[in-house]
Amino acid sequence: MTHAQARFARFVLLACLALFGATPLRAGEAAPAAEDPALEARLVEITSELRCLVCQNQTIADSHADLAVDLRNQVREMLRRGDSREQIVAYMTARYGDFVLYRPPLKESTALLWFGPALLMVAGLAVLVVVLRRRARLPDESFEPDEDMPGPNPAAGGPTA
Repeated sequence: MTHAQARFARFVLLACLALFGATPLRAGEAAPAAEDPALEARLVEITSELRCLVCQNQTIADSHADLAVDLRNQVREMLRRGDSREQIVAYMTARYGDFVLYRPPLKESTALLWFGPALLMVAGLAVLVVVLRRRARLPDESFEPDEDMPGPNPAAGGPTA
């Protein structure tokens, strides 16, 4: 880079700093978090117990999906109307089923949700035990020898089987 190019680069840098530094940076007035903080706290409490139907691994309170936003707004309107937590949860359950509940109740239709993982674990352990017992009964000749294990080498004059 020549001396003239270096001077030009400094001039451009200073011009940019002067231009952007001269503009006043003002913080805007912060919008209130909520019109009614008590209502918003109840909203978060209720929507934290409802599953997002799109995401399925997030609550409605945590999700940014359009449906979750709509459901939050619907819950907010129901709270403004004066509906109780139980009424809101009953409405959502009637409309979307027990799946919408982040912790579904224990009943016949949800028993697999509650006991399915434990049943799969027990079944997996039972299969493992059966396979290991059958394998233990097999003679050594049923298995292929490991290549890195030293064994009898007839070419070297070692013992043969």
